[in-house]
Amino acid sequence: MIERLGKSPLALLGLLILSAALGGLAVLGLQALGGGPAAADKAAVGKIVRDYVLENRELLPEAMQKLQSRETGRTVAANRGAIVEPYAAAWEGDPQGDVTVSVWMDYACGYCRASLPQIARLVAADPKVRIVYRELPVLREDSRVDARWSLAGADQGKAKPFHAALYSGGQVGERSIAAASASAGLDIAKAQAVIASPRADAEIAKNLEVASKLGMTGTPSWVIGDRVISGMVPYEALRQAVTAARAAN
Repeated sequence: MIERLGKSPLALLGLLILSAALGGLAVLGLQALGGGPAAADKAAVGKIVRDYVLENRELLPEAMQKLQSRETGRTVAANRGAIVEPYAAAWEGDPQGDVTVSVWMDYACGYCRASLPQIARLVAADPKVRIVYRELPVLREDSRVDARWSLAGADQGKAKPFHAALYSGGQVGERSIAAASASAGLDIAKAQAVIASPRADAEIAKNLEVASKLGMTGTPSWVIGDRVISGMVPYEALRQAVTAARAAN
């Protein structure tokens, strides 16, 4: 249940992780032979690695997952500010929340719309959580127009009412944007100034860059603690991810 960006950028990472896992097994093989690389016979090492892989195939996915999680955690840490610091008022919940759920959305994404009740339930149930909304306009040509209007709403402190109105307005287009703007009470002149501003362009460009680094494959995508999750997430899974992130703090 995810709106796709296209081919996953994690494929190359998977190959690198597999290579790393095999490299680790090779080290085990060298150690098993009781000597350093100079003393080890390459054929014997190759056989040890091959036999170990064939006999313990279930360990490779586990090793790949652990390595991937470690790399993801490092990437999240290196880009923490761009993930958890909201653009203007594009957030809800506790402003000093101990766990931030960063959700990346596109207004053309049906699964994003369907995720809103789960987010609302989480905010209602957990007084210490903060939700940060990030624009990830990737699904259609006009998605960036939608994102700019959303940023304009956030600049006026009306991110949440605009967000809710636009998602509930059916197919997104000029008419639904105008209706959402009126419903949220946006100052249209101020909104248009933000839409045309370098600041809005910079925010969208930053989000796209960070999403690529995190290996996001579509919308909605979530960053909770050090985890990146793609797709529509049930409430219980969201709650469990928040609990895990809180325990890790």
